[in-house]
Amino acid sequence: MISAITLKTICWVNSETPLKSNLILIFLKLLSWLPLSVSRGLGKFFGYMIIWLDLQPIRVARINLALCYPQLSPEQIETIGRGRMLHLGQTLCETPRLWRKGNPWLGNKIVEVEGLDYLQTVLANDRGTILLIPHQGNWEVIGLWISQQAAMTSLYEPPKMPALEHYIKSSRERAGATLVPTNVRGVAALIKALKRGEVTAILPDQQPPEVSGEFAPIFGVPAQTMTLVHNLLQRSGSQALLCTALRVAGGWKIVFKPVAETIYSEDQHNSLQAMNQGVETIVDLAPDQYQWEYKRFRARPEGMPKLYSRIN
Repeated sequence: MISAITLKTICWVNSETPLKSNLILIFLKLLSWLPLSVSRGLGKFFGYMIIWLDLQPIRVARINLALCYPQLSPEQIETIGRGRMLHLGQTLCETPRLWRKGNPWLGNKIVEVEGLDYLQTVLANDRGTILLIPHQGNWEVIGLWISQQAAMTSLYEPPKMPALEHYIKSSRERAGATLVPTNVRGVAALIKALKRGEVTAILPDQQPPEVSGEFAPIFGVPAQTMTLVHNLLQRSGSQALLCTALRVAGGWKIVFKPVAETIYSEDQHNSLQAMNQGVETIVDLAPDQYQWEYKRFRARPEGMPKLYSRIN
């Protein structure tokens, strides 16, 4: 479930260049053979390099953190931002091993599952479940782990790096997930799957195209927010559940949290507000593991200044 956001952030290359994408693929495959402790150590090294070189991710993170946590001091903002860069590097370096090893290796690396009763409750009925997984910790863990617990159908947008498509897609399908394209046919297939009582996973904090979003606050800041989840809930009658996979010593801690009931409101704006509040709840579990380097606030309401114009 690694998103185009992450691939763009961690590679910093022209993804349409075959040579570069092939080199990245080789690099990721080499990483997949490293023990988890070693890949995480290497990831921290990359994170320190991002900080030391003052690269784009840390500069964007400072902007987003200051915007979302105005009550924090510059020193506190810097501490969270630096911590995030170390987690960013670890996400890059540990994910290839996830893709290669899959289950049961992953099952042995799940140190704790908090809120498992919430998952069991939603899986016990046939309404279908939308897992809302913010960009925190390692969201790829959720897709692989959940696909062993229940039938799962998810939208899949091929990466812009053609050399990576088979590598990523095959790892997810090997874990048991069914993938459908990110177009009208794919959404229709997703609705049918939810009506069959299946599970899907959506990263709710990506900025959607203008026609597929509406401004709603997150951490008090207006953000172009996807309407896909609201539409799926209304059209399929399914339920939603928040979850994340936090990085901990020896593996990951999976956490499930209930959504606010207003997410099911027919009023789209109220539903989007509830979804963003849910994202906040997950972020607050470990702010230094959230993807602050993403330009979440590129789109701004009319009259509001641009935020990243000085960031290359």
